[in-house]
Amino acid sequence: MELEVRHLRALCAIADTGSLHKAARQLGMSQPSLTTQLRRIENALGAELFARGRTGCRPTPLGRSVLSRARPLVEQMATLITETRAAAARVDGPLLRVGSTASRALPGWLRRLRQGRPGTDIALHMDVSANALLRSVASGQLDVAFVHEVEGCPLRVPEGLQERVLVEREPQFVSMARDHPAAGRPVVELTDLAEDRWMVDPTVDGEWDGLRRVLREAGIDPPLLHGDYHTAASLIVLGEAVAPCQPTSGPREDMAIRPLRDDPLAVRLLLYARRGAPLDPLYADLAAAYREAALRAAPYRQWIRLHGLSVGPGMMTGMRDLVDVAPLMAEGRVRAWAADGAGGEPR
Repeated sequence: MELEVRHLRALCAIADTGSLHKAARQLGMSQPSLTTQLRRIENALGAELFARGRTGCRPTPLGRSVLSRARPLVEQMATLITETRAAAARVDGPLLRVGSTASRALPGWLRRLRQGRPGTDIALHMDVSANALLRSVASGQLDVAFVHEVEGCPLRVPEGLQERVLVEREPQFVSMARDHPAAGRPVVELTDLAEDRWMVDPTVDGEWDGLRRVLREAGIDPPLLHGDYHTAASLIVLGEAVAPCQPTSGPREDMAIRPLRDDPLAVRLLLYARRGAPLDPLYADLAAAYREAALRAAPYRQWIRLHGLSVGPGMMTGMRDLVDVAPLMAEGRVRAWAADGAGGEPR
């Protein structure tokens, strides 16, 4: 078997994520397929490149040596492909390549980007891994990335990127079945959910470690389920699980969204591009889209009225700006305060 760039890319993904499961998700393949591919690579080289254990995969000394030579080759190939595609795109018209983790602000942002840049092709790449998106920006595969950073779990930001902070600390709410006992309270204590099964997606950078830390600090040890948040939604409505969710989550009749007492779970919302790229106009469009998404989510509006919002410069000065709904109400896009609902869905 001859090694190809895709094999080197797989080795880098395993080393970066520390997990065959996370690496497989990042590469868009199944874990068994990646495990088989790694075994073939190791057989071809005649040595073990990763030590497997309960805590994940770690490169062996030989693996680190291979990776030191593989990374430049992978990066050079990515740059070659990116520059070639960019040159081809310039023939047909400008191209803006946007990367993002999941966000309710994304549709409004894309709409504003298209409206403000007629003739520009807006390409979107979604990924559960913020770190993977940042690497794509650094290598030139993406122009800009909107990501979230779980509190207590810093992102690995490559050299050469510029950053804008959209929201310094966005609280994470909890989603539960509409008939859950805690759904009748405006604010939920973590201890109210000590006997519930919590569902978290371990492939989302920082979420597994962040949730475990918060639960441990609260002195509770509920059972944790692994799965994506689409699966979580079906379990939540049946009362089989609860899950962290974005405060901007939209309303659902079969699900309740509630803030947690003292907001122990939080993320930072960030926008990245390479240094020298015109980031401010993209940031302004994203800020407007986030404001719109926040105003549409009744539980979040109520939370902001009580707590305000810590945001980056140039977006909003705080609660007063964010809760000024008159312009959106005039356009019929936001209901009056008295019409607040209380539903929602997980991330």
